[in-house]
Amino acid sequence: MIERHVTFNVIPGKEKDFEKLFKEEYSVAMSKQPGFVSVTLLKEHEKEAVYQMVIRFQSLETAAAWRDSADHKALSPKIKALYKESTVQVYEVIGQR
Repeated sequence: MIERHVTFNVIPGKEKDFEKLFKEEYSVAMSKQPGFVSVTLLKEHEKEAVYQMVIRFQSLETAAAWRDSADHKALSPKIKALYKESTVQVYEVIGQR
């Protein structure tokens, strides 16, 4: 299993729009993708406009298929309009309980 941590520095004042897009469109579209396991949106406690999206897919290939999908390509401009920068870290899940 693969876990991607995407940190977003959201444009100040756009936090609610970012959260709404995640809840109503982005997570919904992602959940329909083959190989999808889960997605969680976290908001940093001490920094108002910093979010982390934790995404799990069954494999690197299914994660790449999401990024190449028509849904992701359609949603990408919408989410990019709400943040200044993002960083991505990819992990292989070794164990969980």
